[in-house]
Amino acid sequence: MPSHLDNEQSMVAAAQAGDSDAFVALLNQYSRRIYRLGLSITGNRQDAEDVLQEASLKAYSAIADFRGDSRFYTWLVSIAVNEALGKLRKRALWKESSLDQPRENDEGSYIPLEIESWGEDPEKACLTHELQQILAEVIQKLDPKSRTIFTLRDVEKFSIEETAKLLGLTIPVVKTRLFRARLKLRDELTRYFGKDARNAMPTSRR
Repeated sequence: MPSHLDNEQSMVAAAQAGDSDAFVALLNQYSRRIYRLGLSITGNRQDAEDVLQEASLKAYSAIADFRGDSRFYTWLVSIAVNEALGKLRKRALWKESSLDQPRENDEGSYIPLEIESWGEDPEKACLTHELQQILAEVIQKLDPKSRTIFTLRDVEKFSIEETAKLLGLTIPVVKTRLFRARLKLRDELTRYFGKDARNAMPTSRR
């Protein structure tokens, strides 16, 4: 049986040959995740919708230039991240957020995210809708750079190297920001759930 990757490569080839239905099929596989990514980075629903629309249009226009050096999703994420960061720059959030001085997000908007449990017992650590909301609120308290890094690494599961490449940052900076983000999230979650939350967050620099 053909693998999912083989099928995706076939759809990419068809899209590059001018098959718009193939491109729509590709996009439909990832549109929800791209919207969620945009929302996590910007903290704004309208911005997230714009990110999805603009990233989709740019990907469609540039599909012929996609060389297959990475997964199609990784390529699409790189476009979406640039669009989302553009939204932050317009609000001066990304520029004002220094690497050494985390900046609180005060918009107060959040969205439940599909975040995998960090616990070893899936049933015990099963995330309810309420917990999803709490996690999303806590993530929005991170400064924009840390929030973006955390989203790419721990939510979307990109590697440290991929995250650094997508954001144009060095690996040490990504590791440091991720470590700080995880510590902050752990401390914030402890306020909700007590000391057990301290064991729910990874704090290594992997």
